[in-house]
Amino acid sequence: MNFDLSDDQRMLVETVASFVKKQSPVTRLRGLREDAVGWQPAVWQQLGELGLLGVMFPESVGGMGGSFVDAALIIEQLGTTLVPEPVIPALVAGSAIMAAGSAEQQRRWVAPLVEGKSVLTLAHSEAATRFATDAVATRATRAGAGWRLDGDKRWVLAGHAADAVVVSAQTDAGLALFVVPRDSKGVEVQAVKTMDGAHAAMLGLRGVEVGADKMLGEPGAAAQAALEQALDVGAAATCAEGYGIMRTALWMTVEYLRTREQFGVKIGTFQALQHRAVDMFVECELGKSMMLLAALTVSEGAAAPARQSAVSAAKVQLAQSGRYVTQQAIQLHGGIGVTDEHDIGLYFKRMHVLCTLFGDEEFHLTRFARLPGFTEGVSAS
Repeated sequence: MNFDLSDDQRMLVETVASFVKKQSPVTRLRGLREDAVGWQPAVWQQLGELGLLGVMFPESVGGMGGSFVDAALIIEQLGTTLVPEPVIPALVAGSAIMAAGSAEQQRRWVAPLVEGKSVLTLAHSEAATRFATDAVATRATRAGAGWRLDGDKRWVLAGHAADAVVVSAQTDAGLALFVVPRDSKGVEVQAVKTMDGAHAAMLGLRGVEVGADKMLGEPGAAAQAALEQALDVGAAATCAEGYGIMRTALWMTVEYLRTREQFGVKIGTFQALQHRAVDMFVECELGKSMMLLAALTVSEGAAAPARQSAVSAAKVQLAQSGRYVTQQAIQLHGGIGVTDEHDIGLYFKRMHVLCTLFGDEEFHLTRFARLPGFTEGVSAS
């Protein structure tokens, strides 16, 4: 695999880095924490106009025809300043539609997303399901020519303000995916916040009736595969954002060690603290390597076992390296690091949310161990 960036990718990174520095510094996130929406439609449209929302989608829906690697490079940069716009939830929902929907459905729902004119998200998680894709209690039953949805979805990212939600539900023929406009009759929305200050929703579906055109493809194995693929896109995306956070936290910590004085000397001259910083750097590199492998595997459209293996390995590494780096950053900043006034705490909180999204460390360790080939060649004796 080639890990070198192309000239176009370098230009893309420079464009996004300049955008987040000028248009979305961390101070912007602070100002939006108490906002009812939590992000700004104007900035969302800017992301669309710059082509950042459509880089991984094909030209048939207005995208740039790039790869997930390109999207990961963008998301990494967004993580450096904690950009609050719901890019990851939208890419996950868009991926589900592209994998399961017809060409007409793709144009209808993904094209406005690519342009920054609408926000999509995925509603799959339910109470006590522990990230399982097949443990879905929400039911879809026939209602005339369409469908009737009943159930509850938990922690729907950006679900409080998204224009439409991709909902997973069980039918008599197996799992199915539906695109449900948020303002549909029977959709109950309870806005909630995650520990990093981002916004989500608890969704109740109370006899929500949707037309047959809202079902993506056919229920059964194809819908199940599309859902699993979309969730892996989300997991790989969290690794990309997590790496952006890790390297930013490392940079902030090193700068603090260079300037903070104790006993009349810069604390960065203390060898014990230098060793801590080196350990942080090593963990950043581990996280980067696994993130790139997962991004490349997702981009290449690898078969499910290979994709799941790379994504789960990267997610476990994120949990281990991401937590270590941000925890060390807090400790090395000392007392100021635990105050809300200092930005390092915001990166710490976001990292802990990312480690849980689309499967936590325990889930991905278990999935990795169950994949074909994990014990291949190991004697039963």
